[in-house]
Amino acid sequence: MGWIGTIIFGIVIGALARLVLPGDQHMPVWMHVIIGVLGALGGYWIAGALGIGDTGGIDVLRWVISIAAAAGLILVADRFAPNVKA
Repeated sequence: MGWIGTIIFGIVIGALARLVLPGDQHMPVWMHVIIGVLGALGGYWIAGALGIGDTGGIDVLRWVISIAAAAGLILVADRFAPNVKA
């Protein structure tokens, strides 16, 4: 599936990261999607570096790592671009 799967995974990760963060983020939804894709890629990389990148089944730990990476990126992006509108 490659890139298409990563984009779909990133959309889901971006939405979940937005849900787990408290308060209101001042970024449009499309920016959350982009950050979600970056978080998914970061989560893949971190999971691979930890040696848990390829398991046989649903990679719950990789999902958690990806959501945390995306949430961190959203917090950083929200701090540096606080009033971006759609």
